[in-house]
Amino acid sequence: MKKRIAKIERKTKETQIELVLNIDGEGICNVSTGIGFLDHMLELLTKHALFNLDITAHGDIQVDGHHTVEDIGICLGLGIKEALSDKKGIRRFSNASIPMQETLANVAIDISGRSALVFNANFHNEKIGNFDVELIREFLEAFTTNAGVNLHINIPYGTNSHHMAEAVFKGMAKVLCEAVRLDERITGIPSTKGVL
Repeated sequence: MKKRIAKIERKTKETQIELVLNIDGEGICNVSTGIGFLDHMLELLTKHALFNLDITAHGDIQVDGHHTVEDIGICLGLGIKEALSDKKGIRRFSNASIPMQETLANVAIDISGRSALVFNANFHNEKIGNFDVELIREFLEAFTTNAGVNLHINIPYGTNSHHMAEAVFKGMAKVLCEAVRLDERITGIPSTKGVL
């Protein structure tokens, strides 16, 4: 089986990011973004998706976290797209309901080659620690656009913003783990069009 590994580098005036992603990993994460809460979310995404992920990022976090968070979303999306290559044999679709104490997140994905994000979450705080909550959506937008996936996230209830964010990232992990999985019954591209 061909190794499903991607190496992405992104260098701008605002960020310098190096990412290595193995989607057939064991859940090993080595990330250093300069943004503690983002590191935490990436660690649990990696753990529950069973990916191996290495990220080194240097960004203008003295301004704020926006550029770094968005650009890491871009790189992770590009990494998924590159690692999947032609998408032959993948399951493509998945959904999961993830509880996190008082919160529930419902997450669904289609690795379709077309990007769309539906994000219905009413966070009750503007910040989690010193992390701007609005950056969660920015990360997800950047990820879906660059991965070429449909990602639907709905949080019907929850009160603690940290729990809500964690449920989202764990839900992403579980749907990615399932959707990128190879199925021996699928011999080609999982689409009636013959291409994704």
